[in-house]
Amino acid sequence: MAVKIRLNRMGAKKKPFYRLVIADERSPRDGRFIETIGYYNPTANPVEIKVDEEKALQWLKEGAKPTDTARNILKGQGIMKKFAEEK
Repeated sequence: MAVKIRLNRMGAKKKPFYRLVIADERSPRDGRFIETIGYYNPTANPVEIKVDEEKALQWLKEGAKPTDTARNILKGQGIMKKFAEEK
């Protein structure tokens, strides 16, 4: 089972809110997921981002691959740097 770290869209029309989730890559974008590790709110001023660092590092160590957008969020929080240092 290939596991991805990706965004799950929530919120109303034209008011997006995203959860950062761990999901099987075969499941649909807003479908079933394994665990929620944070959120991203691009409509707030300033942008709100919250990620559970311990859970994210644990899943990265277990082989979860982040999507491009999820990787940028994790990089901005400094999690990808910590993951590279631990390797």
